[in-house]
Amino acid sequence: MANTTQTAETYQARRGEIEAYFDRTAAKTWERLTSDAPVSGIRATVRAGRDSMRATLLSWLPDDMTGQRLLDAGCGTGALAVEAAKRGADVVAVDLSPRLVDVARRRMPAGLTGSITWHAGDMLNASFGRFDHVVAMDSVIHYEADDKVSALAGLAERADRQVLFTFAPKTPLLGAMHAVGKLFPRGDRSPAIVPISEIKLGRMIKERLPDFAVGETQRIASGFYTSQAIQIVRKGAKA
Repeated sequence: MANTTQTAETYQARRGEIEAYFDRTAAKTWERLTSDAPVSGIRATVRAGRDSMRATLLSWLPDDMTGQRLLDAGCGTGALAVEAAKRGADVVAVDLSPRLVDVARRRMPAGLTGSITWHAGDMLNASFGRFDHVVAMDSVIHYEADDKVSALAGLAERADRQVLFTFAPKTPLLGAMHAVGKLFPRGDRSPAIVPISEIKLGRMIKERLPDFAVGETQRIASGFYTSQAIQIVRKGAKA
């Protein structure tokens, strides 16, 4: 069993690193990556991978979401939030980076005004209320295992139907990249992705989220982008 206080402290410290990186260092890069602007070959593979992952997660949501609430936890520049709102969902979209949230607001189609509420802050903020669906695309990939599952548990507490999230599967390539990243001076690093094995993650979810069962799962590999989506469904929830 994880030490709750220690987990909260490491989550907060890591959250600060991620916020600083995406809001100060990488905001322009991510704005470009999530646009139609030309990008390099490596970044093109990341863009393609993220587009495929977003499409996968959206395929696990209802086609008609009228009257349903969705939390986009780690919304970035807002592409998934917009698609969910187009299906009729009442969307709360939150990201640690105020600059990325500003980009998302600017990109929101005029016809969706009022359907999406944008917030810069912590996705675990309980004041956002309850939701039918929670989506966390590439939002917990930078956290260690205990912090990762604790964050998922916090999101799941407010999900009446399902939580869709992604993680970095432990592969030889991702493991090597993680190890090499630790060799760089801390000030020169982006927040490292922390891979975890699907078996270990499944076991931790079973132990710490007993009200949920694992549903669909899909791995997306596109050049420098490798991520795996998992659907966890609240037991007894309506379809």
